[in-house]
Amino acid sequence: MTLSTSTLEAARSLLFVPGHRPDRFAKAASAGADAVIIDLEDAVAARDKDLARDNVAAWLGAGNSAVVRINPPGTPWCDADLEVAARYGAPVMVPKSEDPAVLADLACRAAGECALIPLVETAAGVERAMEVCATPGAVRLAFGNADLSSQLGVAHDDHMALAYARSKLVSASAASGLCPPIDGVTTSVKDTDVLSADVLHARRLGFTGKLCIHPSQVATVRAHFAPTESEQRWARGVIEAGASVTVVDGQMVDKPVLERARRILAACD
Repeated sequence: MTLSTSTLEAARSLLFVPGHRPDRFAKAASAGADAVIIDLEDAVAARDKDLARDNVAAWLGAGNSAVVRINPPGTPWCDADLEVAARYGAPVMVPKSEDPAVLADLACRAAGECALIPLVETAAGVERAMEVCATPGAVRLAFGNADLSSQLGVAHDDHMALAYARSKLVSASAASGLCPPIDGVTTSVKDTDVLSADVLHARRLGFTGKLCIHPSQVATVRAHFAPTESEQRWARGVIEAGASVTVVDGQMVDKPVLERARRILAACD
């Protein structure tokens, strides 16, 4: 079963699982996330890369679905990772996405079989976000806050320090006609307050999904990205008021506001 583009676009929670731990694949798939990402990159030591790739092939070959985070282009494992993903039509998350030509080459070699999720985690990637969005096959950007913060010399959980990068990805996605991007990880696995604050911050900036590193994070992420009851009430009131310019709850409602109301209600489905 292949993850559809519409599923990837609407996903609020995407859960990482290490590629060298096939014993965790089924648990991850049952955790309630909208998509599972089998990681062949950071979570897997060099000695285990080939074994992890074989695990992915076995999982996908058995009819299961997953996004595959391949190793970065230029590494010894990238081509083989891409071949396995393309063989089963699995979406591919591309680390260190910053060069549109490299991304276009990956899309070409995948022969249109793999949707691409460029993972933007370098300063060059942030500054080239519009070009990255324009890559053939790209369906949605993801933000790599940990790697970018290391390059910038700031804390990975500093909202202010990474606000520019996050906003750049949101703006580039909107300008390119892509759905809103996926926010990066929260490394505090057991602190739900920290996780909630991270999700609400990302949501405020325009993100509509988040990368998770533990099954326990999924429910909180999904809940906070879902429209609240007050947002739903407001949206229904706007829709019921009709398409003409009017006033709802003391605020003017025109076409852009109406479109936002429709998006909120659509996100409830």
